[in-house]
Amino acid sequence: MSALLDLRNLRVTVGAGGRELLGPLDLQLQAGQCLGIVGESGAGKSLTTLALLGLLPPALQASGRLCVDGREIALGSREHLALRGRTLAWVPQDALAALHPLRRIGAQLGEVLRVVGVARADVRARALELLARVELPSAQALLDRYPHELSGGQRQRVCVALALAQNPRALLADEPTSALDPRVGRGILDLLDGLRRDLGLALLLVSHDLPLVSMLSQHALVLQHGRCVEAGTTADLFANPQATYTQELLAAAHLPPAVPAMPGAVLLRTDDLAVRYPRAPRDALAPTRIELHRGQCLALVGESGSGKSTLARAALRLLRGGVRGGITLDGVAIDALGPRALRPLRRRIGVVFQDPFASLDPRMSAAQIVAEPLRIHGQGDAAQRRACAIERLTAVGIDASAADRYPHQFSGGQCQRIAIARALITDPQLLVCDEAVSALDARSRAAILHLLARLKSERGLALLFITHDMDAACALADAIAVMHDGAIVEAGPASEIFAAPRHPYTRELLDACLRGIGAMAASGLH
Repeated sequence: MSALLDLRNLRVTVGAGGRELLGPLDLQLQAGQCLGIVGESGAGKSLTTLALLGLLPPALQASGRLCVDGREIALGSREHLALRGRTLAWVPQDALAALHPLRRIGAQLGEVLRVVGVARADVRARALELLARVELPSAQALLDRYPHELSGGQRQRVCVALALAQNPRALLADEPTSALDPRVGRGILDLLDGLRRDLGLALLLVSHDLPLVSMLSQHALVLQHGRCVEAGTTADLFANPQATYTQELLAAAHLPPAVPAMPGAVLLRTDDLAVRYPRAPRDALAPTRIELHRGQCLALVGESGSGKSTLARAALRLLRGGVRGGITLDGVAIDALGPRALRPLRRRIGVVFQDPFASLDPRMSAAQIVAEPLRIHGQGDAAQRRACAIERLTAVGIDASAADRYPHQFSGGQCQRIAIARALITDPQLLVCDEAVSALDARSRAAILHLLARLKSERGLALLFITHDMDAACALADAIAVMHDGAIVEAGPASEIFAAPRHPYTRELLDACLRGIGAMAASGLH
């Protein structure tokens, strides 16, 4: 059986000197099968997808031999570009960025349908068919909504509908679930796998998530620094990896459970803390009580919209209105303090955000970013702040020689280390991590979790770890609080929650996590 798409000796170069970023790389896409491409950030996964679609930036050049149905097509030719949409369709990573924020969903679907010749009178009916195909309920109402009015999973399904609008023969899905929580991500995976089987589509799945690839793909390629280090059937690759790098990726996907710490005194406590946003019919956060001890990690887990970040922001006095209830930090009731009295206490708290590239100022060097909190709080002179920043960078694994580089010159994992160094610069007692590892590949995630565990142990930090990743929570947390629909539905020691979850929602979250681990085990990884 000949391949739908056969790409040989793909190379991507940059500049007049032709510096090679990717290749040589061979891959085949068969109708009705899934090919997974795995590797950490910067491995060349997305470059491969963009080269296939003819969407490389102007400074990059692609070369190689591309055959579609046995017919050779020159890369970058008009014939190659004509494949886009009709033969090869793209499902992007960030659905919110891919959809036009000022146009309704129906208008965006209609634009694509009119391009392929659907009569104006038939556009709405066809759009409804596409939304039904991607299993979106209340399709009539969705057509009239804007992207920001949809959940993350709904937006990703709309992107799949847009990809299907031209009846393509292959879907190229670039990290389609990396921004989603496990339950929603599992739904997207089931959708893509169903489309592959029902429509006979070829599926190219680009991901740094090994359990995800093990669930869907029949064949896999492992990329490192733009080179293919290993290729084969998914079962063989997972059962008996030959390349050292593949073995490291598989090892990083298995995180050992945390060793429970002996908690100290209570550092942060909330008493019936609740939040209601203006004009909202009900509380976004129901009255909630949590206790976080020194030297302890409390993980707030739950899917998007469950109230995790709302609870953290309210507890840190980062919401301006609609908050009621008590908040105590190190014995001080901070819920009633004014801005001037609260300011010195903010030095005791460090925050690490989800997206390191978005949370770091692109115009500032690593040293300047880390030293900024000292400048804001008026601590030390410029030389002292720089010396302290370099010391913190070194402590989190960033070499002092890189202190004057800018964020775009670091990997995602390195940027997150810089963000952690910044959060630690004022010697806080409490470190809040809001989805701090969800955007990272397996090796970077494992390294950051190990770093956080070491800092907690060495400095006696209290960690408030917000995540939808149950595996990461298991690897770091001493205690778990499971949030659903604005309330804590289950809480207790991490070992008890994972061993014997009581609430059905907790069991659903664990099932979504264990499904991927089970798929890896079935592929031969133990």
